[in-house]
Amino acid sequence: MNNKQSIYQHSMKVRDYECDAQGIVNNANYQHYYEVARHEFLEEHQLNFYELHEQGIDAVVVSVYIRYKHSLRGGNDFICTIDSLEKEGIRYIFHQKIVRLKDNKVCSTAKIEVACMTNGKVGKPDIFDKAFDKYMQ
Repeated sequence: MNNKQSIYQHSMKVRDYECDAQGIVNNANYQHYYEVARHEFLEEHQLNFYELHEQGIDAVVVSVYIRYKHSLRGGNDFICTIDSLEKEGIRYIFHQKIVRLKDNKVCSTAKIEVACMTNGKVGKPDIFDKAFDKYMQ
C-alpha cells in the first residue's frame, strides 16, 4: 500500500450480489464504494448528506475518473480511502483508492470532482470550507 497516509479510511466487504458471473466485482460498484466513503467522511465531520439537503445545500458529483488495477472478488475485505482533497474554485476534488486487505493491493484509484449547490444554484457553502480546511492542498 502507498506509504502516504490517507486522510480517511472506511472498511468494507464485497457482497456476492456485487459480482459478475466470473465472481469479480462489477466495475460500477467501485463508484458506489467511493461514494460510501465520501458520505462517511462527511458524517465524521458532522455533515449529514440528507440534513444538508434539507438546508438547501447539495454536493453534486460532476466528474468521475476511475482507474482499475486489480480485481476485487466476492468476500474480499477492503478499505476505501480519501488520500487527499483539493479545492478548485467551487469544486472539491477527492483523490481516493480501494485497497484489498488480504494482500494490500491497490485495486483502483479515483479522482472525483464535486460541486456545491445552495438552494439550487451553484455556490460555495462555507460549511464545507470550514469542515475540510485542514485537508486542502
